Amino acid sequence: MYLIYDTETTGLPKNYKAPITDAENWPRLVQLAWQLHAEDGSLLEADNFIVTPDGFDIPFNSEQVHGISTKKAQAEGIPLQEALDRFTAILAKTKIVAGHNIEFDINIMGAEYMRLGDSAPIMDLPSIDTKNESTNFCQIPGGRGGQFKWPKLTELHVKLFGEEFDEAHNAAADVAATARCFLELIRIGVVKSDKAGLSPEALKTFQTANPSQIKTEDIDVGNQVAASKKAATKKVKDNAPKIEITHDFAHIHCHSQFSVLQSTIQIKNLVNRAVEYGMPAVAITDHANMFGTFHFVSAVEAANNEVDDWNEKIESGEEQGSPKNHIKGIVGCEFYVTDDHTDRTRQNNGAQTVLLAKNKKGYHNLAKLSSISYADGFYYVPRIDKKLLVQYKGDLIVSTGGAGGEVPNLILNVGEKQAEEAFLWYKEQFGEDFYVELINHGTEGEKRVNQVLLEFAKKHDVKYFPSNNVYYLNQKDQRAHDILCCLKEGVKIDEESRGRDYIKRIFPNDQFYFKSQSEMKQIFADFPEAFETITEIVGKIEPFRLKQDVLLPVFDYPEEFKNSEDEADGGKRGENAYLRHLTYEGAKGRYGEITPELTERIDFELQT
Repeated sequence: MYLIYDTETTGLPKNYKAPITDAENWPRLVQLAWQLHAEDGSLLEADNFIVTPDGFDIPFNSEQVHGISTKKAQAEGIPLQEALDRFTAILAKTKIVAGHNIEFDINIMGAEYMRLGDSAPIMDLPSIDTKNESTNFCQIPGGRGGQFKWPKLTELHVKLFGEEFDEAHNAAADVAATARCFLELIRIGVVKSDKAGLSPEALKTFQTANPSQIKTEDIDVGNQVAASKKAATKKVKDNAPKIEITHDFAHIHCHSQFSVLQSTIQIKNLVNRAVEYGMPAVAITDHANMFGTFHFVSAVEAANNEVDDWNEKIESGEEQGSPKNHIKGIVGCEFYVTDDHTDRTRQNNGAQTVLLAKNKKGYHNLAKLSSISYADGFYYVPRIDKKLLVQYKGDLIVSTGGAGGEVPNLILNVGEKQAEEAFLWYKEQFGEDFYVELINHGTEGEKRVNQVLLEFAKKHDVKYFPSNNVYYLNQKDQRAHDILCCLKEGVKIDEESRGRDYIKRIFPNDQFYFKSQSEMKQIFADFPEAFETITEIVGKIEPFRLKQDVLLPVFDYPEEFKNSEDEADGGKRGENAYLRHLTYEGAKGRYGEITPELTERIDFELQT
């Protein structure tokens, strides 16, 4: 008999190759559904239930996929032990297990058995994966190495039956669709009879019982995703009066063109826009590198010189207008922080962690971390780990960052318990230099993250500030930024692909631009106190210069080459003349005859 089953979980594993005994790696079971079919394809049994969370919660992104919240699971679920007992009983009647990407579901169930200290009978049964069996049948281009892509369950269903199925990512609905696809693949010969464990006689029986296209079993699979979204749309009316925000806002999470193929902003334009908006500071936080730091510090210095010139003209009456204020340039970097920066056994880009330098010593620590990330930690991206972060944390400020930050990512994809543990680690290591970063680009995920971060902040006495993750200067630049991201991922802007889906998931709208103070104060009008934290962070920053004159040792040279004009204006005529003399003497010794062609080449190099 065939057992077609599917699971819904709290997320995805960190490492798909990890053993099922690695409880921290494998996500938890949220929903389990199955259908048991006889060899002739007839339905014998079906079941579908939610599992009560015990020691974990269901993260937001997982709830968005399958529609089961922690609250719903606690109210409607059954204990894990009861779920496994029922599953074990059905396995005893099973000859072959089948599913779409069944290896994942087998490991999920195996890990749950291990957590309870039981043997895992699911690991001993033969399995058939409709994903693998139907790849060449569906022939979807774009796979690795020029091969066909694995079809999604919906894609396979459309290929076989010419229609999609409702409620994808509801375990019961996925089982119903998978069972129909699996049996149809047997009927049309894509899954061979020997693979399906059918003797010639059993195959004839199957064909007799199923002379035409397999029909969907009449089983109620529910509509939990729609129910979840409906519950989430309930709003509470806020009648609280708005408090005037008197503190200035400053952008301290900005990327420049030195975040290669990720940002469209030129550094000079970034600084000038901050001055134009009357901001007290602006930060550069490029991904993993410090390539733009010198240009940034120089641009801030130049902008402040222009402010001084303008204010002098205002004071003298030469110009009409309001005086301007100096702007602080905050040097930062957004690092990829992984478990072990030297591990190259699998791709692990880690969490995107924003660090800001309080002073020049902090800048040196950023530079060290960046250098190490490229020299020792580069694997897909330049990486550091927490050991390095602790080693070079001096004079640095750290925030929770954007959706790719460790704490927000854990909230969305793992669980609030794990997120809080990470939150406390940063507080322990950075103390009052650790801040919560509230970001609102208008996505549902950010709303949940901000809600939980605010709870953490108030519970553990950590200050929070409003922010926008800036990748382009103007809202209208979103299209250009989208094209840039497509270049980075190697995909076409108008095609449907996993790379394109990734870009849309990271940048879902046109809100990642350099917003004005009034825009930011409107977005975060409910959190006026958060703007005080911006003032506090800016107050911690000590400006520093990176530009300096080239220092060379004083070189004594013969009197015959000295030029009196050098003493008057500090020129290098004499030194250059002596360098020319040494060069030609060396050339004579090397080449013998100094030809006009050689003279031209030597003079060109000396002038350069």
